[in-house]
Amino acid sequence: MDANYEDQSKLPELKLDAKQSQGFLSFFKTLPHDPRPIRLFDRRDYYTAHGENATFIAKTYYRTTTALRQLGNGLDGLSSVSVSKNMFETIARDLLLERTDHTLEIYEGSGSSWRLVKSGTPGNLGSFEDVLFANNDMQDTPVVVALLPNFRENGCTVGLGYVDLTKRVLGLAEFLDDSHFTNVESALVALGCKECLLPLDSGKTSEIRTLHDALNRCGVMLTERKKTEFKMRDLVQDLSRLVKGSIEPVRDLVSGFEFAAGALGALLSYAELLGDESNYGNYSIQRYNLGSYMRLDSAAMRALNVLESKTDANKNFSLFGLMNRTCTAGMGKRLLHMWLKQPLLDVDEINSRLDLVQAFVEDPALRQDLRQHLKRISDIERLMHNLEKKRAGLQHIVKLYQSSIRLPYIKSALERYDGEFSSLIKERYWDPLELWTDDSHLNKFVALVEAAVDLDQLENGEYMISSTYDPALSALKDEQESLEHRIHNLHKETAKDLDLALDKALKLDKGTQFGHVFRITKKEEPKIRKKLTTQFIVLETRKDGVKFTNTKLKKLGDQYQRIVEEYKNCQKELVDRVVQTTATFSEVFWSVAGLLSELDVLLSFADLASSCPTAYTRPIITPSDEGDIILEGSRHPCVEAQDWVNFIPNDCKLVRGKSWFQIITGPNMGGKSTFIRQVGVNILMAQVGSFVPCDKASISIRDCVFARVGAGDCQLRGVSTFMQEMLETASILKGATDKSLIIIDELGRGTSTYDGFGLAWAICEHLVEVIKAPTLFATHFHELTALAHENSVQEANMKQIVGVANYHVSAHIDSSSHKLTMLYKVEPGACDQSFGIQVAEFANFPESVVSLAREKAAELEDFSATGVIPNDAREEVGSKRKREYDSDDMSRGAARAHEFLKEFSNLPLETMDLKEALQKVSKMKDDLQKDSVNSHWLQQFF
Repeated sequence: MDANYEDQSKLPELKLDAKQSQGFLSFFKTLPHDPRPIRLFDRRDYYTAHGENATFIAKTYYRTTTALRQLGNGLDGLSSVSVSKNMFETIARDLLLERTDHTLEIYEGSGSSWRLVKSGTPGNLGSFEDVLFANNDMQDTPVVVALLPNFRENGCTVGLGYVDLTKRVLGLAEFLDDSHFTNVESALVALGCKECLLPLDSGKTSEIRTLHDALNRCGVMLTERKKTEFKMRDLVQDLSRLVKGSIEPVRDLVSGFEFAAGALGALLSYAELLGDESNYGNYSIQRYNLGSYMRLDSAAMRALNVLESKTDANKNFSLFGLMNRTCTAGMGKRLLHMWLKQPLLDVDEINSRLDLVQAFVEDPALRQDLRQHLKRISDIERLMHNLEKKRAGLQHIVKLYQSSIRLPYIKSALERYDGEFSSLIKERYWDPLELWTDDSHLNKFVALVEAAVDLDQLENGEYMISSTYDPALSALKDEQESLEHRIHNLHKETAKDLDLALDKALKLDKGTQFGHVFRITKKEEPKIRKKLTTQFIVLETRKDGVKFTNTKLKKLGDQYQRIVEEYKNCQKELVDRVVQTTATFSEVFWSVAGLLSELDVLLSFADLASSCPTAYTRPIITPSDEGDIILEGSRHPCVEAQDWVNFIPNDCKLVRGKSWFQIITGPNMGGKSTFIRQVGVNILMAQVGSFVPCDKASISIRDCVFARVGAGDCQLRGVSTFMQEMLETASILKGATDKSLIIIDELGRGTSTYDGFGLAWAICEHLVEVIKAPTLFATHFHELTALAHENSVQEANMKQIVGVANYHVSAHIDSSSHKLTMLYKVEPGACDQSFGIQVAEFANFPESVVSLAREKAAELEDFSATGVIPNDAREEVGSKRKREYDSDDMSRGAARAHEFLKEFSNLPLETMDLKEALQKVSKMKDDLQKDSVNSHWLQQFF
């Protein structure tokens, strides 16, 4: 966008006379006031925008209001800005592919008469696709979703319909959702939704605001439509025209939904699918099942850096950027985009992908061979989309042909593979390719193009039907060549008659104004002036010479022009016929596109696994109710890919009943956040079907990843940092199951210490005892480490709970200089400090501030800079501390104290008399005092 800053000095001039200006101003006033559409007016050589739109464009794209001009005078004046063709492309790409707060409209006309000719939204790119993807691959297929929420006392039933306008797919889903709309959010992420339709006034203000927040988190444009559009009436009849195949399965599918059918009805109306006959019989319809893929909400997508962001310093900052080594023109990228949003849950499906990746990893020659062939494959999906939309020409057909003739090479490369997975490769790729490239399918298409298209002209950039393809075209070509020969002979005769050198003195020109003419220089004109005036017709005299003709040349020229027009019309008819014939191969091409894009993505995974400095490994996948999550020598793929990083690998062992819930403590900047995120990223990669950056990995499938990391205010919506933290945590508590993975990086830090700690403790207990999901909980509340000991105490009382384990990221402090060195290793045991003061020293705080901080910290928590205390180092470290108890001692004592408080809170005091209550409390106190013999920390209370 910055590159376009210079364009303000080259702004197209706004050329309107007073009458045109007045007419346009009167029309502009009739337009409804709506802040969403950016309206551009086509002035042929450039575009203009006016009013608030002009100010928006000047500030956003020109970065200055000096680009604004005034149209009209005084109070009737209108801010205006002119937009060049290049700038228009920039604006269109930004509005429709990057942002979700505006739509785009193009008007054509003049004076006071203008009409809307094009409109597009982030979900429905419509007729802007050619502009948006002329020089760029289409990276993602936009999807429009319609939601019909039905609020009830026990929750909300959501009817969901969606349409993928590029792949021509319709879908329906219906599900119960909680007050945070966690299922809606997961569905929007998985589908790659860009725009969402909602009925106006569809529920209570608070409920709808929560739904709007979910859409906002997912970066989805909200479009509100009238409730009457969300109707089922005539839906089956409408679908019968759009969906290919029999109507009975469609009727059965739709009848199984109470609300989703209404949502789909609104989509058909909004996208005007029935208004375009090219859609008829070309759509497919399916039930979308939320349980088919791992659920990821927007918080998890951000925490794991799954997709690219504008703020990424380089492509390897995101998982998509790192894994995208695809070769095809756009198809592979789009499939990878979809796979990353829809990780698999089926062990067999995941292993099938891993088998194929392993085959390509183990055979570099096959991998390189296939990738070289795929580089020459065009974006077949986009070509077919244009073909079905009747926007295709001969150029599109030739690209399909050039892709088709690569398929035998791909087939023979696959055939040469004889490794462990040869039967899988044959079944998955070779057999379908063998079928699709036979004489009944693509070989027939290849033969058609080779017969119909003049392939020799492609080198000159011309796309033409071969004159030998059709007898009528051939006859016209012969007649055209005969006329050219006669005109050439006439040229020779005239040169001889006028005694002028052929081509040097007497030239034969061909132009649009006069057709074929003779031309001589002004220098030669006096020599033949007499004959020129008597035997020829002078057409034009200019500096470059005199143009003239005679009756013979004019007659031959007119005949030639007529034949050329007939030839063009015949070419056009034949191109249309070839395009229509190509459309009959639509199903084969779509199947080939799906197969090649899948092959492209799996080869991309294999290339990544093989080319990294430290190779990736194949993970062992187990069902969600079996096995543990063991990552040995795991790394964060995006972090290790940065040039300046020498990554230190770590083990993560989430073992049921032992370390299923891990509390990770340690200094700021010590690597806690990277560690917990890399576990999530490794699991996501494995369930997508990729090798993982580990020495060894065994993964129990997770149905969902929940992440609560980082803090971000949403003050524009009245949500503070802490409130945002609590909302995200609430969605975890409501949506997580024992088959999920939970990643929490800091919790309860946005409020008072005691409130925050209380919340953190309660949330941890709930996750451990109720949800029982594998959890990585990074915190600076070191008191939480007592949970590990509390659970062991409770386990002795026969209470069934999942194991909690303490881990810390290690660091070293130099005893004399107090300098902190991060070791970035995750080790068993708790850490008793955050090293915040040392980190402040890193940030070059003034010495006086650091000294005072040490003093105050010592007063408040008996501060001493001793470092990390693993479970097995109590005696060694205990001697260094000012008190006689270490963190393990504190944890054990805190667990017993917590048990005492719990027992006290459970006393039925309202039914006990005073004496009985005092006796009971006294006994409890005596028991606690006896147990304090084993805990120095507990003894301080007696």
